[in-house]
Amino acid sequence: MIDFTNAIEEFNNYKGSEKKKTLIYNNKKYLVKFPDPVREKNKNISYINNAFSEYIGSNVFKIVGFKTQNTVLGKYEYNGKEKIVCACEDFTDNENVLYEFENLALSTNPDKKIETELNDIMEVIEESKMINNKETREKFWDMFIIDSLIGNTDRHNGNWGFLLNKDTRKAEFSPIYDCGSCLNPMLEDEEIEKISETELKNLAINCYSCLKENGKKINYMTYIKQMKNEECNNAIKRLFTNINIDEIRKFINNIECMSDIRKEFYKKIIEQRYEIIKGVYENIK
Repeated sequence: MIDFTNAIEEFNNYKGSEKKKTLIYNNKKYLVKFPDPVREKNKNISYINNAFSEYIGSNVFKIVGFKTQNTVLGKYEYNGKEKIVCACEDFTDNENVLYEFENLALSTNPDKKIETELNDIMEVIEESKMINNKETREKFWDMFIIDSLIGNTDRHNGNWGFLLNKDTRKAEFSPIYDCGSCLNPMLEDEEIEKISETELKNLAINCYSCLKENGKKINYMTYIKQMKNEECNNAIKRLFTNINIDEIRKFINNIECMSDIRKEFYKKIIEQRYEIIKGVYENIK
């Protein structure tokens, strides 16, 4: 693992809820995310496993074939304690800047506050004259399918967007970033050990997106199984054969700094969702 302790630190200007630093390592700029102090009641653990979630979630997207922010697991010593961190390489540069979807939503419809209601998001995509509307809709639904596979509960309007070229003013769908809220990061190893097969299946199925339909958060697996959204169905058709479950298992197995208990949990919960998506694919292909 890379030791980021002595990397050059810059003023941090990244947003988000996690504790983070901006570090330069080998002439590359990284947003380095630290384990968060727990904010949930009745939790005695000292941090959540968002570093693992970020790393695995991003790399699952990469395995499927998405342009994805490069992430690496590393360590950082602070006050005599070594912390596992996830370093996310900055994919912007002097020519290309990140333009988050929430900014597009603010500028597209000045008469309406856009949050995570699905219909509102689709309207913004259709109305905007600054993006490729068809391509954006397809990539949005592709992202939705893989978020469902990893159980990402926080793909809000500031967690995806576009890479805008300053010279050409051309905007393309940005690399996938910010996957730290996938794979149940609040669960510690001691809790995972006690989870039965039935409970694990329920965790896999009862996972909700922050996207809403008619004011209610969308249950990923229920929504996919209903097969009522043609764009969602088409995304499954496009993507399913690219979901190499064996490669995902191998990737998780090769993570050195993670317990076998956690590895098995991650593999099993992803496999549960994979089988559901596979069933839908078999019905619609």
